[in-house]
Amino acid sequence: MNVKIDTKEKFSVLTVEEQELPANMTEELLALLLPYYKMPVPHIILNLSAVQNADITVAGMLVELQESFYEKNCSFVICGLQPKVAELLDAKGWLELLNVTPTESEAWDIVQMEEIERELMDDFEDD
Repeated sequence: MNVKIDTKEKFSVLTVEEQELPANMTEELLALLLPYYKMPVPHIILNLSAVQNADITVAGMLVELQESFYEKNCSFVICGLQPKVAELLDAKGWLELLNVTPTESEAWDIVQMEEIERELMDDFEDD
């Protein structure tokens, strides 16, 4: 799978450079994303703007991944969903479960806001 990785100070942007995400890429995508839990910068923006079609297995895995990231207090935002992929997610009722933005810039904003929220919650819990 072709993926471009751009590591920023607070997050990493992973841009999938494939037009199709078939079921057999599910494990490869998981192997790419799961190690971020333990990295110093664990927050992910997954840019899917090049992906025109995705298998239902991959779509379901994205929902599970986002849940896993948030359980570990890490951000996971998807941006650039193309219509067919968005329709697939919406048909299963999964689109509303995901943190999705139209653009990468908006995804950056979400990750940064979530980071501020986590810092404020940590301060609140320490009091």
